[in-house]
Amino acid sequence: MPTRTAQSTATEVMESASTMSGLQFKDPLSWRAGKPIAIAELLRRLQALSQELQALEQETVSRDALTTVASELVSPNLLGHKDKGVKAWTACCLVDILRLCAPEAPYSNIQLRDMFNVIITSILPALSDPVDAYNKQHLYVLKSLAHSKSIVLITDIPSSELLTIKLFATFFDVLSGSAKASTGVLIGKSVEFEMTAILATVVDETISLPLEAIDTIVAQFLRTDPQALGGSGSKSKKNGVADEKQSTLFLKDLPPAYNMAKTICNSCPEKMARHVSQYFNDIIVDASAASGAKRSARRNSIEDSEDEGGNTTTEEDLKELRKAHRLLRELWRASPAVLQNVIPQLEAELSAENVQIRHLATETLGDIVSGIGAAGLEPLQSMDPAAYPLTALSDRTDPTNQNLLTKPSSPLPFPQAHPHAYSTFLGRRHDKSAIIRAAWTTAIGRIIYTSAGGASLSQSEEAQLVGDLARMMGDADEKVRIAAVRVVGSFTLRDVIMKLGPSGTVADAGSVLATLAERVRDRKHVVREEAMRVLGRLWGAASGEIAAGNEVVVPILGAAPSKILDTYYANDMEIHLLLDHVLFEQLLPLSYPPIKSKSSKLPNGNSQKVNGSQAAADSLAEDVDPDKIRTERILTLVNGLDERAKKIFYSVQIRQTLVSKVMTTFLQRCEDYNGGVMDENEAAIKEHLKRLIDNLSKQLPDSAKVASDLWKFAKMHDRRSYQLIRFCMAPDSDYRKMFKAFKEFTKRLESAANASKDILETLVPLLYRASMIIYNKSHVPAIMEYARTDGNALGATAHEVLRELSSKTPEVLKAHVQEMCQSLQDEAPSATKANDPGAVDNLKACASFASKFPKDLPQDRRFMQSLTSFALHGSPAIAAKHAVSILMTTSKKEMIAKDLVTKCIQDFEYEGVGFMSRLATLSQLMLLAPNEVDEEGDRVIDIAIKHILLQVRTPSTEPSDEYAWSDKLDAECEAKCWALKILVNRVRSHEAPETLADVAKPVYNLLATLIAKRGEVSSSKNSPPTHKSRLRLQAARLYLKLCTKKSHDALLTPANFNELATVAQDQENAVRSSFLQRLKKYLGKSRLSQRFYTIPFLLAFEPSSGLRSDTTTWIRSRAAYFSTLPPQRTNGGISQSNTVLESVFARLLSLLAHHPDYSPELDDLVDFTRYFVFYLQNVATSDNLSLIFHVAQRVKQTRDAITTTEYANESLYTLSDLAQLTIRKWEEEKGWGIDVVPIKVRLPTTLFAEVKGHAEALSVAERNFLPEGVEEGVDKIIKQSLRKGSTKSKKRKSDVDGSAEGEGGAKKKAKLPIRKASGAKEKKPKTASTKTPKPKKRAERVSDTGSGERRRSGRVSTTQGGKYTERDDEDDDEEMVDGVAQWIYEDEEGNPIQPEPVQEISSDKPTEGSEVEDINSNKEAEHPEANPAINGDGADEESAEEEMKEATPPPAKTSPRSKKPKAKPKAKSSPAASRASITPTSSPKAAKVKKASATTSSPKGKGKSKAPAAALSRPTRATRGKAKDVDEE
Repeated sequence: MPTRTAQSTATEVMESASTMSGLQFKDPLSWRAGKPIAIAELLRRLQALSQELQALEQETVSRDALTTVASELVSPNLLGHKDKGVKAWTACCLVDILRLCAPEAPYSNIQLRDMFNVIITSILPALSDPVDAYNKQHLYVLKSLAHSKSIVLITDIPSSELLTIKLFATFFDVLSGSAKASTGVLIGKSVEFEMTAILATVVDETISLPLEAIDTIVAQFLRTDPQALGGSGSKSKKNGVADEKQSTLFLKDLPPAYNMAKTICNSCPEKMARHVSQYFNDIIVDASAASGAKRSARRNSIEDSEDEGGNTTTEEDLKELRKAHRLLRELWRASPAVLQNVIPQLEAELSAENVQIRHLATETLGDIVSGIGAAGLEPLQSMDPAAYPLTALSDRTDPTNQNLLTKPSSPLPFPQAHPHAYSTFLGRRHDKSAIIRAAWTTAIGRIIYTSAGGASLSQSEEAQLVGDLARMMGDADEKVRIAAVRVVGSFTLRDVIMKLGPSGTVADAGSVLATLAERVRDRKHVVREEAMRVLGRLWGAASGEIAAGNEVVVPILGAAPSKILDTYYANDMEIHLLLDHVLFEQLLPLSYPPIKSKSSKLPNGNSQKVNGSQAAADSLAEDVDPDKIRTERILTLVNGLDERAKKIFYSVQIRQTLVSKVMTTFLQRCEDYNGGVMDENEAAIKEHLKRLIDNLSKQLPDSAKVASDLWKFAKMHDRRSYQLIRFCMAPDSDYRKMFKAFKEFTKRLESAANASKDILETLVPLLYRASMIIYNKSHVPAIMEYARTDGNALGATAHEVLRELSSKTPEVLKAHVQEMCQSLQDEAPSATKANDPGAVDNLKACASFASKFPKDLPQDRRFMQSLTSFALHGSPAIAAKHAVSILMTTSKKEMIAKDLVTKCIQDFEYEGVGFMSRLATLSQLMLLAPNEVDEEGDRVIDIAIKHILLQVRTPSTEPSDEYAWSDKLDAECEAKCWALKILVNRVRSHEAPETLADVAKPVYNLLATLIAKRGEVSSSKNSPPTHKSRLRLQAARLYLKLCTKKSHDALLTPANFNELATVAQDQENAVRSSFLQRLKKYLGKSRLSQRFYTIPFLLAFEPSSGLRSDTTTWIRSRAAYFSTLPPQRTNGGISQSNTVLESVFARLLSLLAHHPDYSPELDDLVDFTRYFVFYLQNVATSDNLSLIFHVAQRVKQTRDAITTTEYANESLYTLSDLAQLTIRKWEEEKGWGIDVVPIKVRLPTTLFAEVKGHAEALSVAERNFLPEGVEEGVDKIIKQSLRKGSTKSKKRKSDVDGSAEGEGGAKKKAKLPIRKASGAKEKKPKTASTKTPKPKKRAERVSDTGSGERRRSGRVSTTQGGKYTERDDEDDDEEMVDGVAQWIYEDEEGNPIQPEPVQEISSDKPTEGSEVEDINSNKEAEHPEANPAINGDGADEESAEEEMKEATPPPAKTSPRSKKPKAKPKAKSSPAASRASITPTSSPKAAKVKKASATTSSPKGKGKSKAPAAALSRPTRATRGKAKDVDEE
């Protein structure tokens, strides 16, 4: 048995040896020289050999059997054969030999080199042609090399770098289609896989990969870079210009060469990381070294600036660096592991000295975190505010529609993978270079937008970036701020709400959106322009969600329009111009919604092709109403506005009416101008056209350019353009007609050969302002529908807009007035049926329409009966008033008026049927039909006084001095308000001037009593506190209404005017604000005399910052407006228009002298300084300060004409000295100068009387009426006001603190001193700051005296029965001409010299503008606070910056009192000069009195005043000295 086993084993070995014995192929493959084998035969033999070798396995063949064939296959005859087939079959045989003999190849290194050279240079490149005859053999070679990994033999060949480089280049060329044999036929995926496996093997087995091979691998990632492809010079592109038609194509998959490089990197991450690190290190170090060398050479000659320091890298170096950093972006997306050694290098670049390298590193690292590759981020489609349907928050971008190359993608969350580098990147927000900070801001915006390339950020990381974005939006450099604004503008609505919204809303300070809203008032125009457009675009895109009441969107973006419109208060014409564009391009775009009411047809009858969004919108055209959609957006906008913004919005509509009038006249004059060719009246036409152009140019910035453009437009003489503008402004143009005219006009100017782009830029804003865009007749039906149905909770807003529209532009109601009248007929009330509350707005609209177009209203009996029902039973009572206004425009108004009066007074009872409506009807009839009411006049007056005013039906149980406010108006108080209107309207409608005083006297006395007694009308003093505040306010407002007529204004005595002025200091904020609002409205419309300008200056102690700020803005607006009026010379003098607020200073002194709070005590006088400081802050400039000082001096040369008591005179003189001291201190702190003013200020004789004689004048002038210590207190207050920008809100002594809270309720308020100067009551020692102040006597007096008594404490009652009716200014001027304020000038020797011509300025004349000031004269027609924004008048945007500057303490300077100054040619602000004043010389004898006079320098010599006004609290010098002596003092 064992023997047989041994034999069996031997047999198996012999059989195995026989199977590995050799090949069946015995044909020779080589030949001797000169006897080659035929190609066909050679191919047959090679094919036979290849087939046999392919069938063999390594285990079934002996290496010795392959020796002969292996040797013949590498002969030069075969490797160098010219036939491609021979080479292909030879290569197939060779790779099989290598497979069968692995791992040891039966070849020398030289033979291996020759063999691989043929394979790499001939066989593998042929794979680029899949239709090649031997492609199958080529594929076999590739597959064999990949599977057997025999390619690794190339690494054993000495100096194989060239073969390796060629191998990498060949494979990538084949896959990219750039090989020479490429035919454009797609190569199979298997080729890509096999090539990838071969190259991965080479990389893994090679110790050191050649740099060129690394370059080849890395370069594949630039195949996604459009910049690299555009400049590659490929066959499809010439001169590096890419085909624009291909730019919108999206790749479905990455390029094969890119995928192969990516797979190689991911297959060998460690080795590739080392190779890639070395690759980038060489590039970065080379560029840095080059720039460093050049920088070192440059430092020897010049010093680099902050941003340009180190910017010496050449453009060539920068180009390579940019290319390398683009590669880094793409490598992170493809294989982040290979960058583990490169990221630290990139981090080091963040701290490089070279700004360009630092900038490049910041951008690159930001894009890496965001997952943005070399192709960059796909251009973001900005939110379209005019798109329809509106953007919904639920809308998401479809990822299948994104370009694969530009879609952000980060395989790893960078902050977790490289925390230190990420931390260093975040630190770049503090970079000293604004360029770097701007780039960093853009980078973090992309990180937030892409959610770190889809890898997502943690909640804390995202919150940190959002907070940083908000902070960068407030950076000191505008480049950074604008970058941050643009980042927000690049977000989608969903991103803004979901990513930026959690940080806070537009109203939350510190949030991104709130900071963006602040940037709309940025000091740099480029920043505020971008911010305003972005914020407007955000709201426009979100308007759909806001209209739908989305609880997430509304709080976040609802207040955006208010922030935008609030910029009008900056009084900057550039902002006004920008807001016009934002309002009509972002908030309410003219093209919204892009829906055509009719299908657009081409001439051939085919439908016009439109883009996708337009097509989608047009598909809904049949289902929606564009006018209703647009109206909804308008109402949504108005609904979200705050009160300040609403004033602006409605004022913009008022401006439309005014601008359209000027534009209409301008177009008419352009037609008369006829392009410069006129037959007659040439001079007059040119002059009128010039005035119109000057007027229009003042409404826009760069008025010179605007005027030039308007002249060019006039010379174009395009009649079609004139007509198109008229279409835009016409009230009878519907929206479609207006919009088509607007578009045609812009296209016409764009295509006109003789029109420049500047003309269009100038005319478009004017067209925005003049066109019927918002108050268009197409919107009226939708507004009425919303008012009726309250759709989307916009009913109240619709009523409000309808009221404004009807009162400002009733013309647009023509087409809808019949519908409104029909609605009123259907809603007519009766004794048992109440009308709908919305009927009030329809009545007001019809009343406004009837006032302009009475004949267009229905005159039928049913409509008249309906209006009569409203007059008798309308609710609320204001409905009856509007109904009467409509009835009084009809042809039968006399008969209707008599009938209404009879019905109203018949069986009138308080709380009877319709009693409130009857009172309102009687009030309006008393105004509009006085003759018809006179027949029952006594009965009407009896009802108003005895039945209403004098009755207290709800007596108060509280103390008689209690005073409160309630927003809820009860029936009794409302009835009393209507009763007052009845009495006042009787005076207003009285036409006989000879009996006016008798009729008006009791009414004026009643109003004065209500104001003086704080609304108390009952002798028992038991009126409810809330009634008293309401009646006092009503009396004050009716006083203003009366004084809008000159004859009625003359009946308001100065004493009563002073009482009226105290309403501005009422203890209730609602009373003060309502009174001042009405006052500013009338003053803005120039309906009140100039003396009413004194009242706003009583707000120096206003506790409400909002009311004080609004009033300050208004005063500065009026001051700027008066300064823009052209001077009009009359009788050799300058028109009063230029000095309204300056001359009113005298009236302010008189008002304060009779103020209830006035007291000659030190603390009170220091407190009163705040009034003067408030005046100077808002009116004084370096140009008019001298005139104001002169007015203050002038007051001391008169006597008080109101009470004619010595106490009143001394009060006036004390305040004059205090005012002069304050002005001097103000001048010193500001560094201005007070010069001699060669003018004569005429004061009104109703307030100021002549001094009795020269002796009295001299005595008053020499005496200083200020107590000691005033100067220190004044100086402290002025410095405090300049340091803080404004004085703290102080409360007046005569009012009490508290506020009304609760719905319709009123709370009691504790009586506290209202006006109490901080720090001025007691002079504290410098070293004892904690010492308890000593109580003052004044405080004790205040506590013992009631509020009503305190208001009369400073006034001495007069026993004279004379009237205080203020006469015309002409009479005042004549009395004050002689003997007052005449200057005497002397030269150095004391000889008199001729003074300069005296210009007379009256202190109280009506303000009138030129005939072309149509816009300016009515700037504040309805909302005076909005006036500066509309017209560009008033304090400009720099006012805030000026306050900041004022808050900075002025530089220390030597006081003129402590140092002897040099002689000056003009009388500047030296303290000693303050005693030089105007000398009253009433007689020649007085001219000789010079003993007590002081001197002051003037341009023509030394002006000497016989009676110097002691403005400072220092003793007056008894002897006259030279100018030098005065300076020394």
